Amino acid sequence: MAALRQVLGAVIAKSGIDLLEVGELLVNEPLPDRHLGLRNGAEVRFPQAIDLAEGMAAGRGPYCQLSIPGRLQIESGWDGAIHLFTTRAVATDLARLHCQDAILQWRDAVPEPTAISNPVGAIADENFWETVAKVSERFTLLCERWAYGASGCRWFRVSRENVAELARLMRPRSLVCVSIDPVLRPRLEILEDDFTAFVAPLLPGELPYRAYPGGADTLSEVMDEGFSLMLADRLMGDWCAVVPDSDGVNRAQWESPGGGS
Repeated sequence: MAALRQVLGAVIAKSGIDLLEVGELLVNEPLPDRHLGLRNGAEVRFPQAIDLAEGMAAGRGPYCQLSIPGRLQIESGWDGAIHLFTTRAVATDLARLHCQDAILQWRDAVPEPTAISNPVGAIADENFWETVAKVSERFTLLCERWAYGASGCRWFRVSRENVAELARLMRPRSLVCVSIDPVLRPRLEILEDDFTAFVAPLLPGELPYRAYPGGADTLSEVMDEGFSLMLADRLMGDWCAVVPDSDGVNRAQWESPGGGS
């Protein structure tokens, strides 16, 4: 990985960049301590950016895009390669770099746009949280998806007393989905698609959970681990909103989990 660090260090230095913005974050395992607090829209300094790229190349993640629009974008390819989208001037300089342990290939290209066919348009603003407070007397679950992947979300049971605190906890550019009186009884049909399992009882506050992307084979596989409550992820798509940045502007795009926004 020393060669990768050398190349990335040269690209970032030649681009004159101090900070890169995180986007398209995918987290399949809990974040290690050195990356705690990572989220979409966060700005990282180049040592952490290089560390993230190294983790992507090694196949351990977390995965993301690191970018400064118009100057540099770093992302992982499906084959383990690291793709760099940079200016022609920087690419010309980098072509002169002698790095014995790295294979550098060049072509004219632009980053592929993220395809969102049914984006969530609502914003988690003051009116959103006022409505959540009104329904919180009923059994209400809230999911904050701050990254793609099995470990990219947090679940909460909402109460009248904790609504204001939950609103403060939500990270900018997260997708927040609310479900009122969901049926959590384990059923065979839930196993066929993405679902989330919980430990009973569900008390107000943050909830322990386990995500099952792609489903599971048997109910016993889930329940033997102590998870006696199950919720199909698609059922969280009826009421969703995106947490705006501190200036109130939504700069994130999320696909509606249930086919509606």
